[in-house]
Amino acid sequence: MKKKNILKGVLFVGIGASIYGMLATFVKMAYHDGYTTSEVTTAQFILGLVGLLILNFIQTITSKQKLPSPSRKEIKMLMLAGTSLGCTSLFYYIAVQYIAVSIAIVLLMQSVWFSVVVESFLTKKLPNARKIVSVVIVLLGTVLATNLINMDIELDWHGIFWGLLAAASYTLTMFTSNTLATHLPVLRKSIVMLSGGSIVIFAFLFFAQIGPMYSDGLRSIYLNFTENTQHIHSFDYSILWTYGFALAIFGTIIPPILFNIGFPNAGLGLGSIVSSLELPVSVTMAYVLLGEKVELIQWMGIILILFAIVLMNLPSKKEMTIAEVA
Repeated sequence: MKKKNILKGVLFVGIGASIYGMLATFVKMAYHDGYTTSEVTTAQFILGLVGLLILNFIQTITSKQKLPSPSRKEIKMLMLAGTSLGCTSLFYYIAVQYIAVSIAIVLLMQSVWFSVVVESFLTKKLPNARKIVSVVIVLLGTVLATNLINMDIELDWHGIFWGLLAAASYTLTMFTSNTLATHLPVLRKSIVMLSGGSIVIFAFLFFAQIGPMYSDGLRSIYLNFTENTQHIHSFDYSILWTYGFALAIFGTIIPPILFNIGFPNAGLGLGSIVSSLELPVSVTMAYVLLGEKVELIQWMGIILILFAIVLMNLPSKKEMTIAEVA
């Protein structure tokens, strides 16, 4: 049995989380330069697929043994699960259009307690006291991190809605990633799931940007959802070489690979704690590069959320006893 390298696991998960935490800042910068959500997500997934295809090819020709391939059933399941990956990016990027990156990442981190609810539903067991306390702390931290106490602040409900949808979709992605086709090589599994996510992204591109240009019927349907028609235009291919590479590398290539290498070594509990680095990194990047104002009370909320994540994932006395015996 291969011995776990905890330090290696922590390092890989930490780097992966930090890189992923930078993503929303690049998305916001792309918006400032006039690119649409459809263009940002499409560029990320197209170049992500190309990058993973190249890595899969290299792995296949350099591997000393034959790598397992997914069955037809597994391909269908992984592609279906991958749609949640596409929805997470899409919903998160739409949220960033309406609210600050520092607020959007806090909403995305609601997946911490969403996962507790889903786990309880699947196992048909109520969460233990520590998890309940952690959820309460997360909610309290969210109130502070979004600065809801300051009555002068105005949070666009569109951003909150899409941010919470992103958290729900992210929760589904985490559960499916850890349970489906775990015997497959990381790169092969990732490209199948990314293909499923791409279907969602391409459908949104057609519905929100390309389709309404040529179909009055589709345009009238689309206008039922928004009055903004500025982004109904031809696809701007310059996104591919301006922000596309950064979005693909930081969003769909490096973090998943590092997580899949790091989590088996660090363990799910410790890995979850380390991956929460995504939150302070994202807020710091938004502060440094975008000049977003982050109040002291918001940093206090972020610290509370991080504390709750650590509390939720610390091993219990029973688990520690079993580990010592083993």
